[in-house]
Amino acid sequence: MVKKIIIHKEGNYFYTEGDVHTKRGVLKEEDILNKKEIPNIKGTFHIFEAKFNDKLQKIKRGPAIVQNKDIGPLLTDTNINKDSIVLEAGTGCGVVTSHLSRFVKKIISYEIKEENIKIAKKNFALLETNNIEIKNKDIREGIEEKDLDLIFLDLPESEKIIEHAYNSLKESSYLVIYVPTTEQIKEVIENRNRFYIEKIIEVLQREWQIKPLRPKNQMLGHTAFLIFLRK
Repeated sequence: MVKKIIIHKEGNYFYTEGDVHTKRGVLKEEDILNKKEIPNIKGTFHIFEAKFNDKLQKIKRGPAIVQNKDIGPLLTDTNINKDSIVLEAGTGCGVVTSHLSRFVKKIISYEIKEENIKIAKKNFALLETNNIEIKNKDIREGIEEKDLDLIFLDLPESEKIIEHAYNSLKESSYLVIYVPTTEQIKEVIENRNRFYIEKIIEVLQREWQIKPLRPKNQMLGHTAFLIFLRK
């Protein structure tokens, strides 16, 4: 289990037990457990308790993941809360699933690839999530669950699942579809069924450096669009 994250300007390290070996020498377990900073000639090591986003850096990757910048609106713009039941497809390596699990009562995730399910389950154990039910099921064949508070789709030809989604959502709840291209947006619009399309967004993120204070040369630009449909 990852217990602490050690942040250095040249990279991050993770402590579970014992000494930690870095490019700049060995950090003793006693120091890691009892200090917040360990000075070094090449820059200080800063020590923190490992939280959810820190542990995310250690998960096993499989398919391409949804970026944190795109997960933010999914959490804030869909009215979900601690009593919500949410469904998603596909699971991938479980990044969106894990984020959602922190804010809702339960999340059900459909995934057709058994290899992805194995990866996701290992990641759920690392992140210590306990309210996720993962199903080896093709969502195109239908959605078993009803009265859902949110459905999130991140898979090819999402427009073919819209009818199933409509029948499984509560009134006024959201279907959010994640697509990388404008052609896929058009497919969703043409097949939106009785859904009201509330908005289509993309999220751009630019980080700033501290010294000197200025924007970094590269920014996290377009990754995908989020389509918010409301029943």
